[in-house]
Amino acid sequence: MKQTTLTTGNITGSLLRFAFPMMVGNLLQQLYNIVDTLIVGQFLGKEALAAVGSSYSLMTFLTSILLGLCMGSGVSFSISFGKQEYDRMKSGIFMSFVMIGAAALLLSAAVFAGLDLILGLLCVPGDVYGLMREYLWVIFWGILATFLYNFFASLLRAVGNSTAPLLFLGIAALSNIGLDLLFIIRFHRGVRGAAEATILSQYAAGFGILLYTIIQFLQFRFKRKDLRWKPEVLREIFQLSFLTCIQQSVMNFGILMIQGLVNSFGAVVMAAFSVAVKIDTFAYMPVQDFGNAFSTFVAQNYGAGKTKRIREGIRSAVKTAFFFGAAVSALVFVFARPLMLIFVKPQETEIIREGVRYLRIEGSFYYLIGFLFLCYGYYRAVKRPGMSLVLTVISLGTRVLLAYILSAVPQIGVTGIWAAVPIGWFLADLTGYLYYRNSK
Repeated sequence: MKQTTLTTGNITGSLLRFAFPMMVGNLLQQLYNIVDTLIVGQFLGKEALAAVGSSYSLMTFLTSILLGLCMGSGVSFSISFGKQEYDRMKSGIFMSFVMIGAAALLLSAAVFAGLDLILGLLCVPGDVYGLMREYLWVIFWGILATFLYNFFASLLRAVGNSTAPLLFLGIAALSNIGLDLLFIIRFHRGVRGAAEATILSQYAAGFGILLYTIIQFLQFRFKRKDLRWKPEVLREIFQLSFLTCIQQSVMNFGILMIQGLVNSFGAVVMAAFSVAVKIDTFAYMPVQDFGNAFSTFVAQNYGAGKTKRIREGIRSAVKTAFFFGAAVSALVFVFARPLMLIFVKPQETEIIREGVRYLRIEGSFYYLIGFLFLCYGYYRAVKRPGMSLVLTVISLGTRVLLAYILSAVPQIGVTGIWAAVPIGWFLADLTGYLYYRNSK
């Protein structure tokens, strides 16, 4: 079994080596929706672009529930791994798989039953409604695939294997690109074809990583003694998973509320936001994954009782996140227009102009969200997921409140939505830092 301990060796080098496959993997994961957006924008028109792009915020919110549960369970696995308590770890794997799998089934049933209600709450315009509904009806079938991939990816990363998840995402991303081109251009299946390409690729990644884990990681195969519900293990997993789930859900629910506000400005702003947020997410995804890698580092060392190494890791991680965030901010600011033109035809001048404005306002402060992801990762790893939730509420609460207030001012309009983002990041960063200083 390929596994890596992060409790020894050079800290910066270990973090970067462990984080790099995660960064590349999640960048590939973003290609699922980005490729849909690119091909749809070029071949199906702005209404289809608005429908597919706006679906991204909704899907991110829904899958964040499962992602949060898997991330929280992964922290528990990392702590057990750091303590070398392997029987406890296997019991946790069994219980969390059953719980999160059940949550995935319930979530799937709920979204199919409430699809029209959801679209109504999002204030989707009439010229986009039908296309968005058609796309989502297919894409919702991929929720179980999202569970499978994220659960086993979190498990493998908990023991220091960040390479295997990258491999399966790479296969899925390439499949998605090929199937998009086939279904949309060759078979003319429209937005339904874009959704079909995505879910087929997701299931390839989900079942692929499941089989890989079963075949390659013999230590994770259950025996009868592992198939028991142990209250003390269940309590730890539930606490970490539930609060991490709430934190992820609150974060993405805030973004969903922003999507509803954006939708009220019409198809042009919807399309601009849909494209710009893909670029935006793609740009700061590496610092998000670095924060997740940092969380595994802290959790393993927390389990091993190496507090000095954790403090040294914090200093290293902050410097790395700042350097990377500032560099990406500069690139996005300079190349905002060419990046928009990747997805939007040159004649769509209004969409391009609004998207560039978003990227240059929000994208100038990626180092702030880099610090915030480090805070999330640290507080999850030291069994204080409630603090991660507090920081999320501060960040998103500020963003949503200011967005609604500022956008209502005629002289500011939609620009107020974009400006609210970095303000929320800054306030959350400040809170996380002050709490850390006062709790040492």
